Amino acid sequence: MAVFRSHWSLTLAAVCLAWGAPGLARAADAACPALLNQTFPRLQDEKQQSLCQYSGKVLLVVNTASYCGFTPQFKGLEALYAKYKDKGLVVLGFPSNDFGNQDPGNAKQIADFCENTYGVKFPMFGKSHVRGDEVNPLHASLIKITGTTPKWNFYKYLIARDGKTVTAYSSLTTPDDRDLVAEVEKLLAAK
Repeated sequence: MAVFRSHWSLTLAAVCLAWGAPGLARAADAACPALLNQTFPRLQDEKQQSLCQYSGKVLLVVNTASYCGFTPQFKGLEALYAKYKDKGLVVLGFPSNDFGNQDPGNAKQIADFCENTYGVKFPMFGKSHVRGDEVNPLHASLIKITGTTPKWNFYKYLIARDGKTVTAYSSLTTPDDRDLVAEVEKLLAAK
């Protein structure tokens, strides 16, 4: 019965969206935390992606840049993602040109750079603002929750499985930092 009900909810959500009843469709997606209930274009092809697909995962949100002194952190972020993805960690990259004009390229240029230079496989989204008047809605929420705004490229927000508990880490915190890794492991162990 539970499987049927789950399938019915997804079908109802699809019908509601098709018939123009997004409020009912959202009710079917009640399991998605408010923080993740938004969409962003995927970097590689600009197709809209719902962050709800990451509900129940531990998320490390990072604002990235292709031409920054911290850019080699891509390698560590990919290694962290590869090591823990099967346990529920997802690294989410958000390219931004907000700091020192260090990511001036278009989506294709950024995607090619990330893949060809660092072998990035973790999800990357379209370039957006992570601070200021035009801040993307995810970062606006992260800033509000933590009380801290990204100070530079490769600023990090670690989101617990509940989609509500968030910890901020400076750009100086590398992906292999002992305290960051310990916190990732702690959050992954919590079901």
